[in-house]
Amino acid sequence: MVKSFQILFLVAFFFGSQLVNSQEKKPAEKEVVQLIGKAGTHLMNLDCARSLQIAQEALSKAHKLKNNLLIAKSYNLIGLNFEEFSDYQKAIEFYTVGLDYANRVNNDTIKDYLYNNLGNIYTFRKIDFKKGINNYKKALVYSKKLNDPYEIMFTNLNITTAYFAIEDYKNGLPYLKTAEPIVLKSEDLEANISLNSLYGSYYSFRNENAKAEASFKKALQLCNEDKPQFLETHAAEVYDDFSRYYSKIGDFKNAYLYLDKYNYLKDKIYNEERSNSTKLAGNNLELKEYKRQISKIEQEKEKYEKSFQQSKAVVALFVGIFLVIGLYVYSLYQNNKRRTQYNRELRKANEELLIAKEKAEEASRLKSQFISTISHELRTPLYGVVGITNILMDEHKELAKSNYIKSLKFSAKYLLSLVNDILQVYKIEEKKIVLENSVFNLSDELNSIADSLQFMAVKSNNELLLEIDDNIPEFIIGDKVRLSQIFMNLISNSLKFTSNGEVKITARQIRSEATFSFIKFEVIDNGIGIKKEDQQRIFEKFVQIERREDDYQGTGLGLSIVKKLLKLFGSDIEIESEVKKGTKMTFVIGFDTDEDKRNEVLKNVDVDFSLEHTYKILVVEDNKINQIVTKKFLDIRHFESTIVDDGYQALEILENEVFDVILMDINMPKINGFETSKLIREKGISTPIIALTAFNPQEIQQQVKESEINEIIIKPFQPNQLYKMIVNLSNKNEKIQSIADKHLN
Repeated sequence: MVKSFQILFLVAFFFGSQLVNSQEKKPAEKEVVQLIGKAGTHLMNLDCARSLQIAQEALSKAHKLKNNLLIAKSYNLIGLNFEEFSDYQKAIEFYTVGLDYANRVNNDTIKDYLYNNLGNIYTFRKIDFKKGINNYKKALVYSKKLNDPYEIMFTNLNITTAYFAIEDYKNGLPYLKTAEPIVLKSEDLEANISLNSLYGSYYSFRNENAKAEASFKKALQLCNEDKPQFLETHAAEVYDDFSRYYSKIGDFKNAYLYLDKYNYLKDKIYNEERSNSTKLAGNNLELKEYKRQISKIEQEKEKYEKSFQQSKAVVALFVGIFLVIGLYVYSLYQNNKRRTQYNRELRKANEELLIAKEKAEEASRLKSQFISTISHELRTPLYGVVGITNILMDEHKELAKSNYIKSLKFSAKYLLSLVNDILQVYKIEEKKIVLENSVFNLSDELNSIADSLQFMAVKSNNELLLEIDDNIPEFIIGDKVRLSQIFMNLISNSLKFTSNGEVKITARQIRSEATFSFIKFEVIDNGIGIKKEDQQRIFEKFVQIERREDDYQGTGLGLSIVKKLLKLFGSDIEIESEVKKGTKMTFVIGFDTDEDKRNEVLKNVDVDFSLEHTYKILVVEDNKINQIVTKKFLDIRHFESTIVDDGYQALEILENEVFDVILMDINMPKINGFETSKLIREKGISTPIIALTAFNPQEIQQQVKESEINEIIIKPFQPNQLYKMIVNLSNKNEKIQSIADKHLN
């Protein structure tokens, strides 16, 4: 750590000169000022023993005058002496007492000095650098109030020293830069020494060795221009800094040379004779200070004793006090009785609360279990719906352009998303649903939604209109499933409450920021409208506002889900509505259009099947429809698949055949997928296992880990997602087996 110059001698110098030149009105006060000036001069000559004697005399006279400013100045000077040659803790105590008296007077100068000196002792004595910085910054406030360029200069140098000492050059450098022009303008010798030494430390930290060496040499050159003892202390510290610098760059010959010079000056300045005389003087001063405090206490005691003897009313006062105390004790007794009763009632209430808490936790557990079960039971048939829809489109190419098939596929996917959100609406509120990124064309997506809802429009004799701004980028990145869910809810809601009218969907780009395109969406109808008092209630859960006479059934969750999903997008919905005239729903979403990110998303979706390879897959699945769907997915890519109905059959076939990947259903009769996987691993079979399940991954994560299952894929899923997982796991397993075979051979 680089240690910089100690500026406390400079502070003492200006402090002493100001005291000597001050003009006080009272002769007694002037005498104290002169004593403080003499003590400061002796300190400058490092004659601390004499300085302490005179400072103590000044303190005694200042106390007699009850002059808080002079008392504060005396304590400051005593603290300087203790810091220089004796006890740092005592110095801190005297500075602190001095601050107490300084705060009783309106004098910013003495506060500036005391905070600076506290900063010096914490910093240069390596006691607490953070406290040093804190005190220096307080001193800087008063320096600026005084508009004293010298004090501002030295305080900034001190703060720099403290920051550099803890190697925080980033925060220290601005203070050094602030001080530099004042130092150069003042041509002050001590300040220039400090400036060059600090730059030497800074350049050394930056490994700019030529600049560092030049700065240190400049500092030493300035030290040799004058020879008072307090400047020799500066030279000693520069020798120490220079020695550390040479040691850092590996020049140990020069490092030893300057270390020897540093030790010589330190021994010269802080010799044993001088230190002992200073300690003796310090002990005498402390003894006199204790005596003065004891005398003060005795005087106060005598004063109170006289007052007590002269006043007979004191006796009556004590009697009254005892009566009050008695009443107070009785009151405490009564309060304690009541408190005991309250505590008993509180314990009873706590016991009841504990029971209620346990019941609530049990209810929450049952709720989670119910949601998990229902979620699984709904996802499983949906896997069949989505899968068979894909199979129909693959096997019957003529249906690929059919709006009915497209609507069926879209609706199945939307139904899956809707089921998930309805069953897990509490997870939306707990922020457990995270948006997923995919690349899509907004126009295609909105047209698909409109096509899927045409039947509702026709049923109510409505016209469904779509207006899309041409300025919107062709491809955007975002969660198109959640966006579709928002529009499905809003558009279907408008269609339900509009007859013989129109529902218009508009999308307009309102601004671009960096790679983001901010699009304003509107869903406008000319239906029956919503009353003003109901316009916010419709977004609450399970709320249904009867906007027309016919009997409409619904969950009351649609608009609530819309509002919560928009919050995930960082947006909110605005509503404008008038009864019998219609309703307009508006929201704005920012979509990323960065081409590099778009390519990255597409790369994560695509699977490269350019290399011909036949993968052998074992499918463990008990549901017949799901067997058909999964097999068809695998057949499309020419994967060879073998299907078994339960875990025991899987174990039996694995005894005789080797597969590239095992697709394992979790919820099966006889033996579930977790137990089957454990038994496979116990047999030493390392074939990658992919769990095909309708369970939430978070709910089965621990069991998956314990069963040594490699990956999880949630039903229903995109076929490409499964293909990519099979290829990656199979290739990885082949590499591991190849390495193992090499080691065995």
